[in-house]
Amino acid sequence: MRTKMATGENIPLRSVEYRKGKGLKYSRFNSEDESSSMDEVPLMLSEDGFESEDGESLLSRGRQPQKKGLSAFSDGVKNCWDSCCECLLSRCRRRSEPKPRTVWFNRADRNEERYPPNVIRNQKFNIITFVPGVLYDQFKFFLNLYFLVVALSQFIPDLKIGYLYTYWAPLGFVLSVTMCREAVDEINRWRRDREVNSQQYKKLTDRGVVRVSSADIQVSDLIYVEKNQRVPADMVFLKTTEKSGACFIRTDQLDGETDWKLRLAIPSTQALAIDSDLIHIEANVYAEKPQRNIHSFIGNFSRNDENKAEDSLSVENTLWSNTVVASGTALGVVIYTGAETRSVMNTSHPPSKVGLLDLEINRLTKVLFFAVVVLSLVMMILKGFGGPWYRYFFRFILLFSYIIPISLRVNLDMGKAAYSWMISRDNEIPGTVVRSSTITEDLGRILYLLSDKTGTLTQNEMVFKKIHLGTVSFSGDSMDEVVSHLRTAYAHPTVAGQPASTTSTPSRKGSATPQQPMIRRTVVTRVLEAVKALALCHNVTPVYESEEEENEDVEADQVEADQEGDKTITYQASSPDEVALVTWTEEIGLKLIRRDLTSMQLMTPSGAIQTYDILQVFPFTSESKRMGIIVREEVTGEITFYMKGADVVMSSIVQYNDWLDEECGNMAREGLRTLVVAKKTLTEEQYQDFESRYNSAKLSVQDRALKVSAVVESLERDMELLCLTGVEDKLQADVRPTLELLRNAGIKVWMLTGDKLETAECIAKSSRLVSRTQTIHVFKQVSNRAEAHLELNAFRRKNDSALVIRGDSMEVCLKYYEHEFMELACQCPAVIICRCSPTQKAEVVRLIKQHTRRRCAAIGDGGNDVSMIQAADAGIGIVGKEGKQASLAADFSITQFKHVGKLLVVHGRNSYKRSASLSQFVIHRGLIISTMQAVFSSVFYFVSVALYQGFLMVGYATVYTMFPVFSLVLDQDVTPQIAITYPELYKELTKGRSLSFKTFFIWVLISIYQGGIIMFGALLLFDADFVHIVAISFTSLILTELLMVALTVRTWHWAMVIAEVFSLGIYVASLAIFKEYFDESFILSLTFFWKVTVITLVSCLPLYVLKYLRKKFSPPSYSKLS
Repeated sequence: MRTKMATGENIPLRSVEYRKGKGLKYSRFNSEDESSSMDEVPLMLSEDGFESEDGESLLSRGRQPQKKGLSAFSDGVKNCWDSCCECLLSRCRRRSEPKPRTVWFNRADRNEERYPPNVIRNQKFNIITFVPGVLYDQFKFFLNLYFLVVALSQFIPDLKIGYLYTYWAPLGFVLSVTMCREAVDEINRWRRDREVNSQQYKKLTDRGVVRVSSADIQVSDLIYVEKNQRVPADMVFLKTTEKSGACFIRTDQLDGETDWKLRLAIPSTQALAIDSDLIHIEANVYAEKPQRNIHSFIGNFSRNDENKAEDSLSVENTLWSNTVVASGTALGVVIYTGAETRSVMNTSHPPSKVGLLDLEINRLTKVLFFAVVVLSLVMMILKGFGGPWYRYFFRFILLFSYIIPISLRVNLDMGKAAYSWMISRDNEIPGTVVRSSTITEDLGRILYLLSDKTGTLTQNEMVFKKIHLGTVSFSGDSMDEVVSHLRTAYAHPTVAGQPASTTSTPSRKGSATPQQPMIRRTVVTRVLEAVKALALCHNVTPVYESEEEENEDVEADQVEADQEGDKTITYQASSPDEVALVTWTEEIGLKLIRRDLTSMQLMTPSGAIQTYDILQVFPFTSESKRMGIIVREEVTGEITFYMKGADVVMSSIVQYNDWLDEECGNMAREGLRTLVVAKKTLTEEQYQDFESRYNSAKLSVQDRALKVSAVVESLERDMELLCLTGVEDKLQADVRPTLELLRNAGIKVWMLTGDKLETAECIAKSSRLVSRTQTIHVFKQVSNRAEAHLELNAFRRKNDSALVIRGDSMEVCLKYYEHEFMELACQCPAVIICRCSPTQKAEVVRLIKQHTRRRCAAIGDGGNDVSMIQAADAGIGIVGKEGKQASLAADFSITQFKHVGKLLVVHGRNSYKRSASLSQFVIHRGLIISTMQAVFSSVFYFVSVALYQGFLMVGYATVYTMFPVFSLVLDQDVTPQIAITYPELYKELTKGRSLSFKTFFIWVLISIYQGGIIMFGALLLFDADFVHIVAISFTSLILTELLMVALTVRTWHWAMVIAEVFSLGIYVASLAIFKEYFDESFILSLTFFWKVTVITLVSCLPLYVLKYLRKKFSPPSYSKLS
């Protein structure tokens, strides 16, 4: 095989080396590479490379050439300057590296160093920096800087063209609007900051309890946080009014998760009789240095008086800033304030996104500036370079400066605001929020949509569907048998209990003895053990509404007696999977009725109460992919270690079996999420040995996590496999028609999920992400360059196949064959990447943008989707069961996946087409008057005098034409219903034909034609009086602009008619007011009327005829559907 392939043409393969800390680096593998022999085998490449459309985009999609010569030197100087400035700034700030700290209770004087104040500040500027900051933000753009230079030039007498206000009024208006908007935003930020910083809290001191504002809280303060109150700073949890020594907190404003988290008070401080004892004891907390990770904390509590005590601290003993206490009143010691809190350190400013339309208009602006310079140079050549030619040259540049309209940016910004308002007011997509109004047009240019699976395509609403016990499985209707077996087990303990006690007696040295698998166990026994494990192995807490209302001080027996009442019970857990499992055990008869830090109570089908002491809990983490719990039954004293987790980790932990892998695959193919459940019985001696080693590991400061996991893993050996569960995640409403709509619109949807391959493939089929006519190519697991090379060649032979690939295999392909892999993947109708980490999701977005140069959107609902959403050109967040973190980080927030169809196909399409039409019309408005100025100057011996003076120039771009031109934001070519019915209309937008160099030059030709006709017509028909030229030409100009708006409109709106009539009325009124510009007797004459009518008809009528002919013989696609 190798010999045959090697005979082909040797195509050198570019490879990509991934170096830690340095990102992606292109390189070539030399002969010393372990896989260098693969260079002899060509990877089949298409001649065309990436698929390309025949659209005319204003921005190049090719690779940028390497800078050389002077450009490279200037870049080097700039980099050197930037590094020097950064170094100088860092020295000025003098920010010391954060260090671990020892915090003494209520002793701020013993703090080792000064800590930042506990002040929240989200303002961009202060009173001093506001004006300079806003001006800098505006004038760093070429367009505004250009007009500033033009306006400043009018203070030079030799360069003065007209009145100062004709240049400063438009610029001042733009700056005033911007500064007012920024001022309002700053005031709102200041008010929000003041409200938060002035919140009052109770502080425990040696003088008793005093009130203190949030901004005055310091490290070492003892602060009370009451129920439903925000935690003001990062604290270690010392004491609570809850008898259990724990409280719930809500973390949705920190990590986006809506479930309640359980936090534990330090046992030594919770045991104190009264709160004031904390003032009198000699105690401190050692805390690690401030860091961003909100899911971990390493610290120790030490008491150094006569009652010495030491406790290890973890994240379960903390109350992070911006969380909310949900039960009881918590008392804590402050360890981090202000900028060192987890909340502030995780507040990152996402990269500011610039829309593709803005980049294209910026390109056109530079073209227009070049045109201004060329036109001025031509006028100077025709005039001759005699005298102070440079002064004349600059005056011509000023005269033609209206080619670049200052109102362009204002109109576009107002248009974006209008689009955002329309989206948020659409009743068919309720709850939609536009958080970034600058990129609404990009929604009409999307070619790739990257979607999460859980909570986005699916509801994240788990329903228990199947349980497999090795010899028998139960699902659907057969669940009644589980209920029957469970009742039998508890009604006749000897039936189920005898085998169980035989297989797992506490007197044995080990829990997994060789004799266990040899004992035949009945189905009843298996059902009992499996259901009991599911009812005990979790982090679920039952919450009763009556308990919350009555301050939750109900005795245990009273709670037990009331369970059969009408109380509403809700389960709080960190995972909906766990809630689904506990809900199922309740439905079949084994109900969780009470849980606190140390115990758990179950109600059996017969109504009896079983109590279990909780000895240890090992929570689920994304690294371990499993959770465990050690419990002791109160009656028998039997200690059992239960564990459940993903099959990939559990398969190596449980005893040998011949069915687990096969059944996991079967359930995954049904679209079910699987969990493997196992147990191990421990003797008292075994548990005591484990507990001493575990507590010792938890007290260590260095490598605590590694030591703790090593001790826990010593238990995770040879566990008894109990069952395999399957939970279904329901599809979101209307996912299938929405995906079909997007596919017909030419949008390629990629699904990126952390779930296993079989489940991802099943959801892709059930959601119709992969259509029934398409085949699926499952990319085999690859681990080296040779395997990746062969698998890529195999995939190249597949036509019109959806790709399913694992995240680790994708990493291998990207390491060696990045360009080739992305070429193949981007040609696929759909791509499913499973076992994909959040970092990989963001990397895929960047690679698509880099290799295709097309607009890419990302949609998700969880905190793990934030990096992908922020990396995409348009990030869409769904408010889901996992919280609001993705929604808050996104550019657009929606409530259901089905809303993305209308958001893109209707609102995105309209926004892009409207802004393209609006921007070109504003440019046309500047070009036509500049053409008239050029004709005027040429006729009058190239004089550099303005054609229109004073208010006429200001009014032309504002009150006379502003409203009709801006009303184009209400225009639409087809109705929303037609746009959704025929999503193929969306495909045309991705080619960028609505705003291209072709359409731009068409508008340039129209402007030259109309400007020439109006000016030459006025010159031919004037009565030897200059003021008549101004009256005739300016009136014809205003009428032409109003008629051109009418010519451009495709669907009339009542506001458009009002804008046209209103603007015409204002101009007619101004004819009577501005007598210094218009001769009243002339404008009331019949001569004025017919001359203006003739000029206007000659400038507009041919365009109406051309539009009619084009619509008749070459109609646009949308006109066939209207």
